[in-house]
Amino acid sequence: MWWRSPSFILDREQQQQNDSVPPNPESLFLSSPPPSMADSLQNPKSNISAYYQTRAAHHAVVTSDWLAQAQAAVGSHTDDEESSGIDGRAAATDEDGGGGGGKAFSVIDEFNSWRKQPDLAEAVAAIFALAAVIRASQATTMMELEIELKKASDSLKSWDTTSISLTAGCDLFMRYVTRTSALEYEDFNSAKSRLIERAEKFGEISCKARRIIAMLSQDFIFDGCTILVHGFSRVVLEVLKTAAQNKKLFRVFCTEGRPDRTGLRLSNELAKLDVPVKLLIDSAVAYTMDEVDMVFVGADGVVESGGIINMMGTYQIALVAHSMNKPVYVAAESYKFARLYPLDQKDMGPALRPIDFGVPIPSKVEVETSARDYTPPQYLTLLFTDLGVLTPSVVSDELIQLYL
Repeated sequence: MWWRSPSFILDREQQQQNDSVPPNPESLFLSSPPPSMADSLQNPKSNISAYYQTRAAHHAVVTSDWLAQAQAAVGSHTDDEESSGIDGRAAATDEDGGGGGGKAFSVIDEFNSWRKQPDLAEAVAAIFALAAVIRASQATTMMELEIELKKASDSLKSWDTTSISLTAGCDLFMRYVTRTSALEYEDFNSAKSRLIERAEKFGEISCKARRIIAMLSQDFIFDGCTILVHGFSRVVLEVLKTAAQNKKLFRVFCTEGRPDRTGLRLSNELAKLDVPVKLLIDSAVAYTMDEVDMVFVGADGVVESGGIINMMGTYQIALVAHSMNKPVYVAAESYKFARLYPLDQKDMGPALRPIDFGVPIPSKVEVETSARDYTPPQYLTLLFTDLGVLTPSVVSDELIQLYL
């Protein structure tokens, strides 16, 4: 129904706000920069993928400043504030020639500077970096600009070949920005301005995705329910935070999320919101499933089959929930929709992670170091996206529309 559309809900939410609280600019950056790919290549000792090397820095340590920003994101930040922040960044890029101090523009450096914002997803950082490529380009024809943009996109995707959301975000950006027929009939300067406008619009849409998903999911969280979550997903945190702000009474079971203990970080943030939380060891999922009313997980990527690729352990949680007739809900932004069709766990590119068992492991013992698994669509109930609430069976159709 039209009054339940994401845009209507978002506009109504914004109209109800009387004041806007600007974010604290000092809280937008982390205290330490993320590890670079060059550093990892110089250290052959570890064969750990860039996906997992940068995961801790990407999620960062959630501070009170970050929490205040996230709380203000639901309804407090207006579209004008978001666009002014993006425009301010664009103006700074234009003033320094795209690199600062005469330095040659680097899409990787631009991408890493955006990634320093703790509440910005990796794919959105790539989108803003590609938009900066268009602004800093010295191309004189559309063909040159498209070639330059394609090279920048390939550089970002090769920076971390194991990141599904990064690859999907770059591919969607290329399709969204360049698929207008108006570019064929305009002079180059007008066409370039049109590309920049569409790039910034795509970035704004991606930034709003988390808030839209949080609002769409509220009808599925009822008073007295118990929710099981796995890993640290910022969109799932936004869903639960919005429910707490709406005065809903619920409790959350957090798996520990070994080996990086992402569930522990999520439980700490929920405790700050006064949400009742119980921390579980990963092997206690089946033991506690009879107390659970629903499962909420995020996703590294949503594939064409309607299944998801997510943190290791998601598949077994979905299996247990399915066997006990518990709904499994997935919260994922549309820029995570990837043109992949895995048939089993071994069809995915490996994303390795360091694992410390706390005791010496003999060299003859093989250790499974994969960071994620694939959950088939038959074990998922609904997908909450900024495109709406979807069933896994319609994901392929949505992908076709996104990539047209």
